[in-house]
Amino acid sequence: MPKFENARVVRHSPDEMFALVADVERYPEFLPLCQSLVVRSRRERDGKTLLIADMTVAYKLIRETFASQVLLKPAERQIDVKYVDGPFRYLENRWNFEPHPDGCEVRFFIDYEFKSRTLGLLMGSMFDYAFRRFATAFEERANKVYPASA
Repeated sequence: MPKFENARVVRHSPDEMFALVADVERYPEFLPLCQSLVVRSRRERDGKTLLIADMTVAYKLIRETFASQVLLKPAERQIDVKYVDGPFRYLENRWNFEPHPDGCEVRFFIDYEFKSRTLGLLMGSMFDYAFRRFATAFEERANKVYPASA
């Protein structure tokens, strides 16, 4: 039931931002709460890439791993994430990268609910905080990876 949606303009190209968000193996280097991310499988077809990835998030003594299906659609500059398994009842996440006169408009959307009410109470506020920080974390990462376009 928690939902978060954000749109912001960054001084990087849509292709650069797409590539940055699509590079899921790097998430533990800069993403809040992300302790590890392992890609279980990767299939390419018709210009799209489908990943199955396990992300482990941790905060203090709580540590949870969940699996997601990540569909990378570079021609559409869109990334769709669907929940596969873990502590959530459901999780949907979408990224869109649109050209903008100042660089790129990044749109981020997430909708999720924990299976366990207790886990929701323990982790809910931290997840809300982390998801609100995602856009900033990716923009800061882009400024490091693509300094010439910043």
